[in-house]
Amino acid sequence: MEETAEKAPFSLRRLWPLAVIAGGITLFFLLELDRYLSFEALRENRAVLADWVAANRLSAVACYILLYIAVVALSLPGGAVLTIAGGFFFGPAWGTLWTVIGATIGATLLFLAAKTALGDVLRARAGPALRRMESGFQENALSYMFILRLVPVFPFFLVNLAPAFLGVPLHTYIIASFFGIIPGTFVYALVGNGLGAIFDAGKTPDLSIIFAPEILLPLLGLAALAMVPVLYKRISGKKEAGLPS
Repeated sequence: MEETAEKAPFSLRRLWPLAVIAGGITLFFLLELDRYLSFEALRENRAVLADWVAANRLSAVACYILLYIAVVALSLPGGAVLTIAGGFFFGPAWGTLWTVIGATIGATLLFLAAKTALGDVLRARAGPALRRMESGFQENALSYMFILRLVPVFPFFLVNLAPAFLGVPLHTYIIASFFGIIPGTFVYALVGNGLGAIFDAGKTPDLSIIFAPEILLPLLGLAALAMVPVLYKRISGKKEAGLPS
């Protein structure tokens, strides 16, 4: 009876956030808006866009952040292109800041949508194995979130969604998202800072640059630092229990 009482009631009304996201994605592809989030479109319109950004700085920043929020919240393709564009139009430092703000807000909206629609229900109905995993994740949520954000092998939309089903607190999610994506974002913003020269040479930016050893290794080093609190807790726990470390 206790198990039944713990189960959260499911209602179709809980799915409205996912319906909004699905509708946005459908509309995006029906209108073929994906063609605008490409290097080809950026190459063709960079002069016009650069002039508009220079003449309307505040409006450009607001539009960029809102666009990034939409791309992340709807899990649309083109985030890397948009990040590089941010570095091109605003410079590496400001481009990184505006991108991180937009990405964090968009990711948070997706997190809340998933948590509202399915997260609480799935967690309430989860079996013992998932509950143990959830408990371990929650105990070191900030460290694990930093690792997921720093290591560029996990799809961004998946990292946005998974914590909603593992009971990660909202404030932890926001902090780890904001600071965890700064290094990778800055790399792409730096690429964007030299985008004009890349286009003039008839080339396209290499999105796999994030996996270059000189960039990937420092990111892995930061991820290793994020693991230190987790390892410390485990070692301390074993010592308190009188177990060999």
